Amino acid sequence: MNNLKYIVFLYIGISLYSCGTTKAVIKEDAKEETTVTETNTEDVEIIEIDETELDVEETVLSEKEIEEMNEASKEVKATKVELDEPTSTSTNAIRARVNHSAWNELLQKHVSEQGNVNYKGFKEDKTVFYAYLDLLSEIPPQDSWSKDETLAYWMNVYNAFTVKLILDNYPTKSIKDISGPWSHRFIRIGEKWYTLNDVEHRIIRKMDEPRIHFALVCAAVSCPRLYNKAFTEKDLEADLDLLTRGFLSDTSKNELSENSIKLSRIFKWYGGDFKSKGKTLIDFLNQYSDVKISAKAKKSYKDYNWSLNE
Repeated sequence: MNNLKYIVFLYIGISLYSCGTTKAVIKEDAKEETTVTETNTEDVEIIEIDETELDVEETVLSEKEIEEMNEASKEVKATKVELDEPTSTSTNAIRARVNHSAWNELLQKHVSEQGNVNYKGFKEDKTVFYAYLDLLSEIPPQDSWSKDETLAYWMNVYNAFTVKLILDNYPTKSIKDISGPWSHRFIRIGEKWYTLNDVEHRIIRKMDEPRIHFALVCAAVSCPRLYNKAFTEKDLEADLDLLTRGFLSDTSKNELSENSIKLSRIFKWYGGDFKSKGKTLIDFLNQYSDVKISAKAKKSYKDYNWSLNE
């Protein structure tokens, strides 16, 4: 009988222990489950807060605007990104480079070989044109660029924004009919704003390349023609040589002979740019002229026609 009581008490004790253990396990599992649930809830709340803090305004585009944006995307290849090989002192460096193909296509389409500009045509292609200007604004020159790449970039900036200035005031008979055309601060490059004077005199001319004076356009008949090709690092030297020779051989701009030269006023305004390392203006002209000009040649200047180059 005593043995039976012992067995019964032992059984009850084991049962009570088992129940207690089970409750503890269940309670612990429930606690862990609750903890996981609370953690997930916190994550969701953080995401919701982040989204709430973003001041996003929904923009609804018309079908026409969407189509224009798609076309602009096709025409403008925004950037070419290259990854340098990693070094022991740096991570992969991203080099942003401007693709000028959209500008090249616009020039081919709306500028003649003689440099006459179809401004109405540019207006019709304004979506692509303004997308290219935005591209220039968003990607300023990088320290990793070569001198020729940087120079080509700024020359394209100058010419493209000159076209924009005319379009903003079109129709006009002359760029000089526009109030302060060269001092108007309307060119954004990166976080800075520039005038045409800034780009030409404070940047391009300081790069010590006098032939830029035959490549930068001022939208006037007597100015150098607007080259119907975008400037690039690869072709810059050949293009500058071509444009310089073409400008000097154009008798509407210059009349050259051995003993007499009648020059564009560009050579009067920027005469110092053509004299370097002991060389004279005549020395410069003889590098690119078909005529051998005497050092004692009589010099004069032609009248300047500021009529619009269309």
